[in-house]
Amino acid sequence: MIQQEFINGLGRLSASHRGCVVTIGSFDGVHRGHQVLLEQLKQKAASLGLPSLVMVFEPQPFEYFSREQAPARLMRLREKVSALFEQGVDRVLCLKFDSALRKLSAQAFVDQILVERLGVKHLVVGDDFRFGCDRKGDYRFLQSCGRQMGFAVCDTHTQLEAGERISSTRIRDLLSVDNFQLASELLGQDYSVSGRVIYGKQLGRTLGFPTANIGLGRYRAAVQGVYAVTVQSRAFSGVTDAVANVGVRPTVEGGKKPLLEVHLLNQSYDLYGQCIKVVFKHKIRNEKRFDGLPALQAQIEHDVITAREWFAKP
Repeated sequence: MIQQEFINGLGRLSASHRGCVVTIGSFDGVHRGHQVLLEQLKQKAASLGLPSLVMVFEPQPFEYFSREQAPARLMRLREKVSALFEQGVDRVLCLKFDSALRKLSAQAFVDQILVERLGVKHLVVGDDFRFGCDRKGDYRFLQSCGRQMGFAVCDTHTQLEAGERISSTRIRDLLSVDNFQLASELLGQDYSVSGRVIYGKQLGRTLGFPTANIGLGRYRAAVQGVYAVTVQSRAFSGVTDAVANVGVRPTVEGGKKPLLEVHLLNQSYDLYGQCIKVVFKHKIRNEKRFDGLPALQAQIEHDVITAREWFAKP
């Protein structure tokens, strides 16, 4: 049995990594459309007796080009890698998307990375896949390269739900209008954010509502506002109800990068340094700026009541 492995950069590749079945993409959200492609990848790898490998990029290409204007991620890298492994992938290779990688032509990418470094034997791609600085890399181009260099190529057709393409963009749009039900159907699970709890400024504790904080490490989040959520952690067994705020805390700081703050409703645990999973269930309100801390405290009290009432519904 092949041991699952995360490979961080081309420099971490060795001769033992040559010979594999590969797919390439952003895989943001690892949604149902991605899952169909990954299943095809695994089946082909099993039939050839080779490891399956997913190649991703950090930052994602559209983030490299758009910077602060890039759309929100559905998953951070750690969450994505974990989700890919849960789907049964053997290896995840993360390439740094920088000026050097950006300048590679489609032919150079195939020659230097797919053939020379990975020794690819079979490539599985989406039907809309394109790559290379010259944008010449598509399914037909890969088929031509494969015939010359000794690897096979197959594509996966777009997956539809209610006549529309299942995509990360569509899921982000659904989350932006708080349609958690359909977003969950396209993801194949409820939308969640996982991360390690960090130390904050202890303001929530001062206001009587201690929070576990997760830095989201990007300029925008897929959701923004106050939500009824559930929390999972090794610090306690099972799942516990909570209320969460995702935003830039305009009353306190008015920062740029969003923070996820979670207040457990029914119990208290020391979660600092712990990894937790926050599952979004229901939107309570948008984030807003208040005239001082007393007004903010009163609103938080109301948010907690609203969340409790939502969880109490049959």
